[in-house]
Amino acid sequence: MRHARADPMLALLKVVLRIALTLTVTFLGLLLVTFLIGRVVPIDPVLAVVGDRASAEVYEKARIALGLDLPLWRQFLDYLMNVLRGDFGTSVLTSRPVLDDIRRVFPATLELATVAIVLGTLLGVPMGIAGAVWQGRWPDHVVRVLGLIGYSVPVFWLGLMGLLLFYAKLGWVEGPGRLDVFYEDIVSPVTGVILIDAALAGDWDVFGNAFRHLLLPASILGYFSLAYIARMTRSLMLEQLRQEYILAARVKGVPEWRIVWSHALRNTAVPLITVVALSYGGLLEGSVITETVFSWPGLGAYLTGSLLNADMNAVLGATIVVGSVFIGLNLLSDLLYRLFDPRARA
Repeated sequence: MRHARADPMLALLKVVLRIALTLTVTFLGLLLVTFLIGRVVPIDPVLAVVGDRASAEVYEKARIALGLDLPLWRQFLDYLMNVLRGDFGTSVLTSRPVLDDIRRVFPATLELATVAIVLGTLLGVPMGIAGAVWQGRWPDHVVRVLGLIGYSVPVFWLGLMGLLLFYAKLGWVEGPGRLDVFYEDIVSPVTGVILIDAALAGDWDVFGNAFRHLLLPASILGYFSLAYIARMTRSLMLEQLRQEYILAARVKGVPEWRIVWSHALRNTAVPLITVVALSYGGLLEGSVITETVFSWPGLGAYLTGSLLNADMNAVLGATIVVGSVFIGLNLLSDLLYRLFDPRARA
């Protein structure tokens, strides 16, 4: 009995240790890559601090103060210790700690990407199912054409055309930014996500204005995630619909809608979790152009401004945050995979 009880606990401990080791190695690899990027790029962090008119003596003192006179391995060790303490350095552009800046701008990107992935999933999954069920017919052609356009059309062009049509011409949505100037600083920030903060405060005027600002950029991003999710859903569904158990269900006279929704989709949902999670991570780090077009004050705009001003502390800090988000989403998708698939648990 003791061995029977110990075996599941031992197996669980092995899984936990394996996940912890994988996360540790992945995170250390991420830190090493970002550190090397900061040393390889043709930007002098000392000049970014003291300016290009500083004397040689001031330059050398700043170089020593930044630890750039130390061996490379020692610089990486100090960098690692600082990151583990949550110290990403001070931004040259804002003169504030980089982590404070990221905490300020990341909720805007999170809000934009979350609404986009919800739209992309709610529309992309049914479209992919329709394309697989009616393969070779007009619904399938529509899904494939929409997916092709989503992959081919540049996001900046689609964003500009959306602003021209829906904002300038029709007036259906609000323009760039998260809020009109009149509504700024009315609601006290609690989560940093304006929709949630406005709802908590019960200020529905601010909520409506924020939603109208959010609708167009979230729809643009959601369309690109829709194209990817619909394409992957179609491929996964086609693979399941060709399986022998589907043929057996049809021979038994099971209704087609039940075969699709209760059998094929259930087995498709497991790998689809990974598809949605990775798409969400891509939206969190890949919304730079969209945020630039719509003047959205998120992580992408912060990263762009930091690059243009040679603010490497901010660039590397934002890169670490994005990489950590990807690591977390991969871990979450792996845990959900094990939860929904008994074979993975075994």
